Amino acid sequence: MTQGKGFGLGLGKMKELADAFKKAQQVQQGAQALQMELEQMEIEGKNEDGSVTVVMSGNQEPRRVEISPEALQQDAAALSTQVETAMKNAYEQSTQVMRERMEELTSGLNIPGM
Repeated sequence: MTQGKGFGLGLGKMKELADAFKKAQQVQQGAQALQMELEQMEIEGKNEDGSVTVVMSGNQEPRRVEISPEALQQDAAALSTQVETAMKNAYEQSTQVMRERMEELTSGLNIPGM
């Protein structure tokens, strides 16, 4: 009769795997907390001269647009360009914040075999 070999994981590998699952659970809990934090956050993006401000949440949900009286003196095409610039700026900042927070959350996550 042959003796079973199991999955070939020794006790050391099982402990590493258990530790990885524990860390993954911690990351999942942290991700849920981070999602709530990002929803509450307000990030401003501005055009070059600051006459248009777009405010987004940390997870890119648009909140509001603020347009100065000076910006309203422009024609529609120019104002549209100014709003677009502010939107892109807010999006880039929001994406950067999200990326940095996710990197903090997942730092040190070492899963065996990956």
